[in-house]
Amino acid sequence: MIGLACVLPLLLGAVLLGGGTELSGRVAARAGLAGALATLGLVGVAWGSGAVVDFPWLPTLDLRVHLALDGISGPLAVLAAAVTAAACLTTWSQQPRGGSSATFVGCLMLTLAGAVATFAARDALLFVVAFELVLVPVWVLITRFGDDRDPQARREAGARFVLYTGFGSTLMLLGVLLLVSRAGTADLGALAATGGQGLGSTTQLLVAVLLTLGLAVKVPVWPLHSWLPLAHTTAPTAGSMLLAAVLLKMGTYGLVRLPLATVPDGFARVAPVLAICGVVGIVWGGLVCLVERELKRLVAWSSIAHMGFVALALASGSDTGVAAALYANIAHGVISALLFLLVGALKQQWGDDDLSRPRAAMREGAPATGLLLVLGFAAGLGLPGLAGFWGEVVAVVAALDPAAGRPATVFVVCAVVAAIGAALGAAYSLRVLRAVWWGEGDAGADGAQEIARTDLLPAALLGLAVVVLGLVPGLLLAVTEPALAGVVTR
Repeated sequence: MIGLACVLPLLLGAVLLGGGTELSGRVAARAGLAGALATLGLVGVAWGSGAVVDFPWLPTLDLRVHLALDGISGPLAVLAAAVTAAACLTTWSQQPRGGSSATFVGCLMLTLAGAVATFAARDALLFVVAFELVLVPVWVLITRFGDDRDPQARREAGARFVLYTGFGSTLMLLGVLLLVSRAGTADLGALAATGGQGLGSTTQLLVAVLLTLGLAVKVPVWPLHSWLPLAHTTAPTAGSMLLAAVLLKMGTYGLVRLPLATVPDGFARVAPVLAICGVVGIVWGGLVCLVERELKRLVAWSSIAHMGFVALALASGSDTGVAAALYANIAHGVISALLFLLVGALKQQWGDDDLSRPRAAMREGAPATGLLLVLGFAAGLGLPGLAGFWGEVVAVVAALDPAAGRPATVFVVCAVVAAIGAALGAAYSLRVLRAVWWGEGDAGADGAQEIARTDLLPAALLGLAVVVLGLVPGLLLAVTEPALAGVVTR
């Protein structure tokens, strides 16, 4: 089942790219939706049954195609398939520009295939290959189907995406090759079981630096973040949803599976730097959001701030911190997908997303859309009872009591700064809600209408997930915590 979950969207994407150019937009969207939902079902069955794929890939190098899902990777694979299904639905009302709908949906399917394979990979080199598969279709979504009103910005976004992610990929590959060559195996389970034993202190540190730096570009962590706001601003709505809910999650997942699990001593020495960069990103992103005028760009900068909490939690190294990071990862994926879906639909209505332009109150013209937007930003500011609260609060708590071998004073300071950054999140979220929910224009100002049903349905389901994750966090923690024993506990 797990192999089929990787192959099905790959084949569907290849068919749409190769022979589906004559398909109408709705037919392509239906095909993509069916493929994403089928992949979601296959992922659920494979995860529940404990299905494993394991056969030789390059026998001379002892490399294998080894795929499996556990409590860490399973929720992320489910998230990827669910968000891809929602993204396919948005193409019904937001027709892609720059190419055929079949090409657009085909890129979504290839992204899904690579994401599921990345989360399921149990071989370090297979992880790298699957990760790189995702980057190509995402680049196409940005450069070919991005905002056609500013071709120069689109080209710049594509170039910066390639430059940064290529740099990160190179470092990640070097780190994996060094690890595999010195450990004598590419099996992630075996590498995690040994926990770096047999590797010298210098080797562990070098591997940890290469892997952490390479994956920090993908997350992204400050100061390696500058590619993300531009990519989000120019990408189509579906592309932004996958960037935030899939690609960024692959980076944080890689930090758990690779440096944290395989070279824990080396990662412990790198962790203080990662924590500091994470909290700087929290404050930096929050300050930018306070003055940002473009709504979509604001949501992108808020993602940088939220991923800072994930970086801080992972850097703490404790089982509490890693559990908080994994929870915050899923929560941010759902929240960001919801916000980008709504903001993209509103931008299409308004013709722009300039917050400085007076708008009529959404509570009067589009109450359903407005309530979902309120829910998304309320979750983003960490309101208790919603998905964004638990991951960020527990991340701060974990930083106050980091794992052994980490400088406690540094992490306590980082925890305090992160708490201040959370207050900034509340400030910019309330600023947005004042502008769009309550309105700042007179009766004749531009307002919003309810978004299309094909947008409203996935938005409502994502909103429901935000509430459920916030009210019953144990649903997710119950499946992730048992899997942490093989990552954190030695």
